[in-house]
This record gives sequence, structure tokens and C-alpha cells, in this order.
Amino acid sequence: MGMTMTQKILAAHAGLDHVEAGQLIEAQLDLVLGNDITSPVAIHEMDKMTVDTVFDKDKIALVMDHFIPNKDIKSAEHCKCVREFACRHDITNYFDVGQMGIEHALLPEKGLTVAGDVIIGADSHTCTYGALGAFSTGVGSTDMAAGMATGKAWFKVPSAIKFNIVGKPKKWVSGKDVILHIIGMIGVDGALYKSMEFVGEGIKNLSMDDRFTIANMAIEAGGKNGIFPVDDLAIEYMKEHSKRPYTAYEADEDAVYEAEYTIDLSTLEPTVAFPHLPENTKTISEIGEPVVVDQSVIGSCTNGRIDDLRVAARILKGRKVKKGLRCIVIPATQAIYLQAMEEGLLKIFIEAGAVVSTPTCGPCLGGYMGILAAGERCISTTNRNFVGRMGHVESEVYLASPAVAAASAVTGYICAPEEFMQAKGRAFKYGDNVDTDVIIPARYLNSSDPAELATHCMEDIDNTFVKRVQKGDIIVATKNFGCGSSREHAPIAIKAAGVSCVIAETFARIFYRNAINIGLPIIECPEASKGIDEGDEVEVDFDSGMIYNRTKGTEFKGQAFPEFMQKIIKAEGLVNYINAQH
Repeated sequence: MGMTMTQKILAAHAGLDHVEAGQLIEAQLDLVLGNDITSPVAIHEMDKMTVDTVFDKDKIALVMDHFIPNKDIKSAEHCKCVREFACRHDITNYFDVGQMGIEHALLPEKGLTVAGDVIIGADSHTCTYGALGAFSTGVGSTDMAAGMATGKAWFKVPSAIKFNIVGKPKKWVSGKDVILHIIGMIGVDGALYKSMEFVGEGIKNLSMDDRFTIANMAIEAGGKNGIFPVDDLAIEYMKEHSKRPYTAYEADEDAVYEAEYTIDLSTLEPTVAFPHLPENTKTISEIGEPVVVDQSVIGSCTNGRIDDLRVAARILKGRKVKKGLRCIVIPATQAIYLQAMEEGLLKIFIEAGAVVSTPTCGPCLGGYMGILAAGERCISTTNRNFVGRMGHVESEVYLASPAVAAASAVTGYICAPEEFMQAKGRAFKYGDNVDTDVIIPARYLNSSDPAELATHCMEDIDNTFVKRVQKGDIIVATKNFGCGSSREHAPIAIKAAGVSCVIAETFARIFYRNAINIGLPIIECPEASKGIDEGDEVEVDFDSGMIYNRTKGTEFKGQAFPEFMQKIIKAEGLVNYINAQH
């Protein structure tokens, strides 16, 4: 009977040729981890032992991250305890204020975790390092104490579940959505004491940050650990961050799995875990009534890495955090903080109205830096949403990706970036004074049917338009677009043809009103009018007024739509908007 990746690693560290699920073993450890909450308990337990010192000062990591910088006197005493222990035993990898980070982001960054390792940590999310092909799992403080003293730990060899990852994720779908989907599918006990082993061709479409996120939350499905194959991307990461040798293990072809699932990344949507369990998931499209939130947290050991911050910044750039909402951004390490600063991400966050914190677990466990009051709701990129997890027992935490958390910070309710007022498509370029009679010739005005009008749209100025236009495409013109008649047939024909937006230097006065009133977005921007050519791929953000020429890599600032006008457009016109108000 063959072995899984996890079983092979455990066998090697136990000095055995073969292990089976359920077998009890004692294994050598490559790293023992503790933080400012769990380490003092372990230290007091170790004080009861007859051993004089730790087994290897280089193979212990003590990271002050939960209540750091000290939130109160008791947390200061905890840190003092660990600090003195680290000094007494000359612990090489002791990380305190100024050099620390959130432990599960920090250790891989520092090169302390590599493929083939056996790692225990007095923190349940120690399973993060499985992203690199290590066996890593959370334990209690007594196990940590024993590990520091002896360099060994006992394990019950886990059985395994195979997750075959295929396909490529859509825009805005990340590792967080993958693991929330899985937890929603199998439940918080679906992988109880099992190894969650991720395989398949789709893994190449997951970044290292995605993989860290997925492995991090294996515990939320009850898993003993999560683990990924050691592919080129993992090897590249280890070479960049570590000087330690690694061992890449592969599962045997005849390895036994208790269950197998196929996860098609291309079918996944942004996913949110509703209170009060990570398994209580809904896709964005499944959320009915708007869920209004009071706070957005972007960070943690799950989603505080540089890719996470880049995604959040992309969404927040040029936008503002909803009035009355708090947005807290927490880079996971000092290095990530510095990189975010150098890339200009911190400036984007601050200008948007967010606050940027020093690396800390902070609000994730209800520690500090974002505690919720009774009745408050938070959309968070953290990993747990239990009752009272972030504050008052009558508060609520919704788990989501950085993209969803950032988008929700702008709107004030849980949403995906797609729900922003946006247009994206190929440009059709025209000149000055495109009048209503060429947009829809008068000879066709004996019909008011939008679909029929669309079949003749622009035919007197561009008889190929209706054959070439695709849903989402954008018309770009110069001066005085829509001049001529007051009839609404012109914007109706354009909208019915599939055009998502019209950009021009100027619009005729009545056309401008008519377009908005029937739900056709239009935006004035002379610079964009000049800088966009026929066939260019263009994106428009109506909330910020930003226009992006993706073909040329340029951007322009047009007039942003106020909230009421966005609501008119989103409602598909003034009539629907009025109806929604009554």
C-alpha cells in the first residue's frame, strides 16, 4: 500500500520505511513555533521539566505578533516572559517589535520553512507551511514545550483527502475563495484529522500567496494539515527566501485517500463565509438582501501578503471608503509593509480613508486594533468568524477575499468588484458632431422596439457597426456627440446594441440627459477622447471617473458619477430608479 505526501514525510522523520493511517509514531522536528499568547504557557511547562535547555536554539521560532505592540500590562508581561526565555536560551529566531511579522507569513519569508520539514506550532494555523510541501500542524503549548526540550513530537498518522485542482480562476477569484468553497462543500469537520492534499494541473494557476492562504485554512475544515506538491513555483520561492536544503516528496501512485474531490477553478465565484462558521458560505451571486457592514479588515496570516495588498489597492485606488465605515489594512510583515510603501500602496490606502497598521494579528482574534461593538458587522480577510471572535458576542464577522473586503469597504455592503459601476470593452472611434440622425436614421423611427432599433444603429456613419459590436464595447467620439433631435431613440439604440459606455469630449445637452435617464453610461473626458483609438481595449470606472486604455497602458480622469446617478444607471434608467424609491 502506497503512502501520501504527508505519510512519506512523517515516515522519514520517524526513521521508518513505511507508515499507515492511524499509526502512532514519534518524529524528529525541524522547527518548533510559538507566539506571545501560547509561548508563556509552554515556557512554564518546560520549567517543570528536568531539562536544562532547548534541543536546538536554531530550530525554535518565537514570534511576538498577537498583542504586539503590547496592548496592555498583561500582554506586556507575556512578552517579557518570552523575551527573557529567548535571551536565556540564546534563541536565534526570536522576533519582536520592529523585526516581527504575523508568524505564518514571517517564517516562510525568513526561509525557516521548506519542503519536507516536520513543523509544529502552538497556533492552529501552523498548517500554512504545507504550501511549500512541508508537514506542518498546530499543537498545544505542552507539545510545544516538549518539542523545545526534546526536538520530538508524537503523531497519529493521518489519512488523506485528495483535492484535484483544475482550470484557471476568473478575475477576482483567489485562494481565499478556493478554500472557502471547499470548506463550504465539506464542512468544518469534513477533513477531521485528515491531511488535505492538493494536486492537479490547476495548481500552476495558483500563486504562492494563494497556496499559503489555502493551506492556512485547512484547520477550518478540521484538517490535520494541508499540503501542496513541490513544483517550480515552490522551488523558486524557497530559493529566493531560504538557504536551507529541502526534500520534495511525492505521493505514491497507489496511495490511499478516503475521498477525492475535483475543484474546477474556472467555475468558482467570489465567496463569503457568513456567521458564525467558515462553512456557512455563499457566493456573491447567492447573497440576496444587501449585507451592510461597519468595518473591513484586510490582513492577517491568511491574507496580509503583498498580492493581497495589491488587489486591495487596485480596487481602492481613486475611491473612498464609505462614510461611517472603518477600513483597517494590516501588512503581514515588516518586509511586506516596506514593499507596499515602495509600490505606493500605502498612499492609496490612506488617500482612500483606510488606516494602515503595524503587522499584528490584532482584530483577527478580538485582540485589539478593530474590536467590534454589539450589533456591528465586519467583512474580514481573516480565517475565523466564530461567535464573539472579533469583539462583542452580538457582533458578526464575514470572511472573504481581499477583493471582496476592499470592494465592500467602498460600497458599505458586501459585494464583489464587479458590482462597481464599470464598463469594459473594445473602442469604436468617431469624430465631431455625431448626430441623432446618424445614430438611428429617421426612416426607422416608426418603431420604438429597442432590439429593432439596435439593428440599424450607426449604419449611416458605419455600416459595419452592428456586425462588429459586442456586448460591453465602448463608443469614443470627439465633440458634441448626440447633437440634433431630443428623441430618446438614439441612446436606446446604442444601449440595445450592447454598448456599455460612450466617451466624448462633449455631449449635446439633451442627449446627455436622455442617455442617463435610460441607463446608458456616458462620460466626458477630452484627454481620453484623444488618447483612445479604434480597437483599443478600454475600462471605465464610473465611481472614480477613471478611464483605462489597457492597450496603450494609459489612464485618464473623467467626471465621476455621483451616487444617485450611479443608482439611476444601475437601475437601468430613471423610471426604475423612481420605482425603487417608492
